[in-house]
Amino acid sequence: MIIRPLEKRDLQYIYRQENARRVMALWFEEPYTSFDELEILYEKHVLDQSERRFVIDIDGQFAGVVELMYIDYLHRNTEIQIIVDSKFQGQGLAQEALSKGVEYAFKVLNMHKVYLYVDVDNAAAIHIYKKLGFIEEGRLRSHFFAEGCYHDSFVMGYMIDEYIAQNKKG
Repeated sequence: MIIRPLEKRDLQYIYRQENARRVMALWFEEPYTSFDELEILYEKHVLDQSERRFVIDIDGQFAGVVELMYIDYLHRNTEIQIIVDSKFQGQGLAQEALSKGVEYAFKVLNMHKVYLYVDVDNAAAIHIYKKLGFIEEGRLRSHFFAEGCYHDSFVMGYMIDEYIAQNKKG
């Protein structure tokens, strides 16, 4: 598995993900994007230094995305997001790809903190995040609306000193 920068050729897969209700509910976003809109957004953001989008690539196949969003170079923090395509789930790719995204944030972008939001009921994702080193920092009550109702969300963070300590252990 590798992560590589998102390319225009990947938009067909992003289009499929962004229009899947179940997938976008995990990101607390509306599953509604036209392909034309997606192409325009790609062109608009391809040079945007406040985000990095990576494709999870398995032997040339699109298996999902890892995104570093809202990269803040002053405060040195960024939000991380991940989606693994349904046909590649259950293979440990989320943890491996997320780990590579975190490594990029800390070792390449010199971030001090990587954070994320996760539905409090998404036990599988929370387990992965904690295993990597993310720590619950707070609970946002009824913060996101998805699938017809409001959801509580945990804010989870991972600091560079925690990352260094964890990776020295082996």
